[in-house]
Amino acid sequence: MSDDGSLTEKRVYADRDGTTTAVVASDVGLTRVSISGDIVGEFSLERRGTATAVAAGDGRLAVATPDDVLVGTDAGFEATGFGSGAVAVGYRDGLVAAGDGRIARYDGGWTELSALEGVRRIDGGMVAAGSGVHRLDGTPLGLDDAADVSAAGTPLAATAEGLYYLANGWMTALDGRFTVVAGDGDRAHAATHDALYERTDDGSWIELELPIDERIVDVAYGDGVYAVTAAGTVLVRADDGWRHRSLGLAGASGIAVP
Repeated sequence: MSDDGSLTEKRVYADRDGTTTAVVASDVGLTRVSISGDIVGEFSLERRGTATAVAAGDGRLAVATPDDVLVGTDAGFEATGFGSGAVAVGYRDGLVAAGDGRIARYDGGWTELSALEGVRRIDGGMVAAGSGVHRLDGTPLGLDDAADVSAAGTPLAATAEGLYYLANGWMTALDGRFTVVAGDGDRAHAATHDALYERTDDGSWIELELPIDERIVDVAYGDGVYAVTAAGTVLVRADDGWRHRSLGLAGASGIAVP
């Protein structure tokens, strides 16, 4: 720990020699995966024990577990004192986390930003919850039953009723029960239980052909586009489609590329 009591997060996941490192959260633990171009290569278990969510920001890594929120440090993964029940983590002016009916920011200690039940995902300054989309301070932004949200560029929300984008209010992009949405400002993807969609340059959405029949639970971006399924298969977008590798991870819930 540093002198002010805060954790110094280690940037240990930087790309090396053209290799991208992704991390996958699952019921098994946190797994590190090396991806070279469009080839999913070696993987190793970094931390054993259930990981409910994972997030990366500025080369740093945070992991939500049933007992605490952990950050990657020079000494490995260290506790932050968030407490039990963490279900979502993200980075917005520092590390933020949600669980047990609250959203809080970490800066050497946790400061509560709002009280909000049923949080499912955090991205940037937006939160997806059972009650809809909210800001970190709890301000409701509309919609119902939001499963995921993407704040980069044009905000997107995945809900039980459809996929929405924020323009003059929330506008419908696609109908259906969407569970995942991701974007980095330029690229955007969204998933239902049985399909993955991609936003095209003209703003329309197309369904992608995947080489496996498994439910996508998260999408992340780096030099390429990466996805993970609930069964623990990692996919990478290649010029000729998608390549994949099963990691044998039960209950995968998220993927991040620091």
